[in-house]
Amino acid sequence: MQLNSRALAALALLDVVDEQKSLTSALAYFSKQVAEQDKGLLQHICFGCCRHFFSINALSKILLDKPLPESARPVQALLWVGLYQLAHSDISEHAAINETVQACEQLKLGKFKGVLNAILRRFQREKGELLANLENSEVPHYEHPKWFIKLLKKSWPQSWQSICAQGNLQAPMCLRNNQQLQDTSKYLQTLSCSDIDAIKGKSALTSIYLDKPCDVNLLPDFQQGSCSVQDEAAQLAAALLDPQAGDNILDACSAPGGKTCHLLEHSNNQANVTALDADAKRLTRVTENLERLKLNANVLQGEAQHPDTWWNGILYDRILLDVPCSATGVIRRHPDIKLLRKKEDIDNLAQLQGEILRKAWALLKPGGTLLYATCSILPIENSNNIEAFLLEYTDANLAPMNLNTGINTGFGWQLFPQQNSHDGFFYALLRKQ
Repeated sequence: MQLNSRALAALALLDVVDEQKSLTSALAYFSKQVAEQDKGLLQHICFGCCRHFFSINALSKILLDKPLPESARPVQALLWVGLYQLAHSDISEHAAINETVQACEQLKLGKFKGVLNAILRRFQREKGELLANLENSEVPHYEHPKWFIKLLKKSWPQSWQSICAQGNLQAPMCLRNNQQLQDTSKYLQTLSCSDIDAIKGKSALTSIYLDKPCDVNLLPDFQQGSCSVQDEAAQLAAALLDPQAGDNILDACSAPGGKTCHLLEHSNNQANVTALDADAKRLTRVTENLERLKLNANVLQGEAQHPDTWWNGILYDRILLDVPCSATGVIRRHPDIKLLRKKEDIDNLAQLQGEILRKAWALLKPGGTLLYATCSILPIENSNNIEAFLLEYTDANLAPMNLNTGINTGFGWQLFPQQNSHDGFFYALLRKQ
């Protein structure tokens, strides 16, 4: 029997919640088991359940008289699926209840159909009152884990609520225009001729926002390199580092290659760029992006914190250090981060980031420039790291940046996720004396 979208969504959610797998990997597996026309629905339900997990899980605890047995975990996941559809989506309530209850039978747990049906119908009747009750508790109300809310309050007391609100929205689809082929205004006209509504971004010269997300293959000349999908905040890296023809450049944590390609586009493919990453599988994405855009780079596997295993001894003019981070600035694109990330991860990441920064600094020429970047909104990974580094390294100067978005922390520039605009990001530009 082919499982319906709700059954597959429940199994995917259990992969994330119980097995701590990424939603990306779970969807890659379960999408193969659903009809082509239902893949969008499967993705919509899975993303929605992760985005609103803390409210639907709180509701399930209120509505269940006693916890379901461990053997019925798929029923618990179906309850999340059903509650998400009824509380947070525009899916018809009739379809949401019937298809979710039917999935119980498909997962060979038919004896729980009555319980699941009764709970979902009770929620349907008492929806307003039950949702109102959640407003008294921060975790289900703001849809983020307790440790993260606590950290946000401490870090950004004036804006933590808006950060949470943005994290619960769907991110827009942003393109990076390939300036080697046409200017941004020209490509906007090309999109318009293809009936794709879009507007220019306000911070990165190459950025274009689509009115609605679409398959990349529908974008004019995408396979010929006309554009790439990349958030506007990430597009700022090339302009900040400003690579020139002939520069020897290291992109130290390069996969999947968006910034590598942008550095080459910015220098008209005339810079000597080394794209380094520890993950060989992810490096194939770098190669694919380079090939599509007809760009040249030295793609190299290695860990940035262990240059003795890969470095050829030639110092770099410029280094882009987009270090591994908590990705708390891109939660709206990857809502499973709220379920997978733990408080202790942040401290470990900050330590690794500091180690990579110090190792990379030794590879930079005197007079050279290093751009430190993360897609995190937590100071411990960002400004705190830079402050500690500057105290330790007297040959490092913080270069000024004049961005029209975000805030100057004094030790780098912090961007927060914005509705219909860029993700959360951090940049610090360092020059070596």
